[in-house]
Amino acid sequence: MSAYAFDRSSDEAPLDAYSRVVGQVANDVGHAVVRVETTGSNRRAGLGSGVVIAGDGLIVTNSHVVAGARRVKVTFSDGHPTEADVLGDDPDSDLALLKGDIPGGAVAATLGDSKALRRGHLVIAIGNPLGFESTVTAGVVSALGRSLRSRSGRLIDDVIQTDAALNPGSSGGPLVASSGDVIGINTAMIGGAQGLCFAVSSNTARFVVGEFVAHGRVRRAHVGIAAQTVPLPRRTALANGAGAQAVRVGSIERNMPAARAGLQVGDLIIAVDGQRIVAADDLIRLLDTTRIGRAIEITVLRNGSREQVVVVPVERP
Repeated sequence: MSAYAFDRSSDEAPLDAYSRVVGQVANDVGHAVVRVETTGSNRRAGLGSGVVIAGDGLIVTNSHVVAGARRVKVTFSDGHPTEADVLGDDPDSDLALLKGDIPGGAVAATLGDSKALRRGHLVIAIGNPLGFESTVTAGVVSALGRSLRSRSGRLIDDVIQTDAALNPGSSGGPLVASSGDVIGINTAMIGGAQGLCFAVSSNTARFVVGEFVAHGRVRRAHVGIAAQTVPLPRRTALANGAGAQAVRVGSIERNMPAARAGLQVGDLIIAVDGQRIVAADDLIRLLDTTRIGRAIEITVLRNGSREQVVVVPVERP
């Protein structure tokens, strides 16, 4: 036999393994995926997907799917329809939490640890693209740690990029690892581009869900300034251990933490609690729940001098 003869058995083995994994995940997690519809005379009807994450009827979807509604229609994989309340809606992370009655025999998916992902890992997306229910697509993790601008204008960090095909209607559905754990919530595709799709990481989703359950909203810290990213002269940056850019304080709200602490318009913020700041988004990201009511040290350049200002953020209105 020729040395270049085609060995069918060795070629089919990995294909069969791939098919088995995708098929098993689609079967196991697919029953936890739901169709989410918004209706109402004062808003445009919306359609998307969601995934049940708890046996008591908690469902995660996208904020842009619920579109400000307080109650939505949910349809399970067996065709069972029900109404669900919107327990929390966070446009800044494009995530929302629903609560509805689930039919007997319905399953819940598990939010896994997205930090365990690596580029090239197999992922499966399940949703209702263009209204075609229970559609499964597969691909790989193309990149990790991406940032994506939410519809509110805030950056969503720790976003997963994948080439698993997504279409309108897939939003809110799960991105699933080969283990069967949900490691992302599908959120966006780039129109006109092939293989550029994104999912909010499961670790972000777990944090947001926890905030919804505990507080009914996602709490974030606020100091009361408007700021913009500006370039720093190279000599100034090197002399002060700063980056190529800083955040310039453009305005300060009266009777807010920044005003009480003595921050001034024109101050250039270069660090918070020792972490370098090179863009306004860095400052927004650092002002998270953990810093509400806790003193933070803001390093600024003022009139050419480096100064420390201690600010106690409050919860953002």
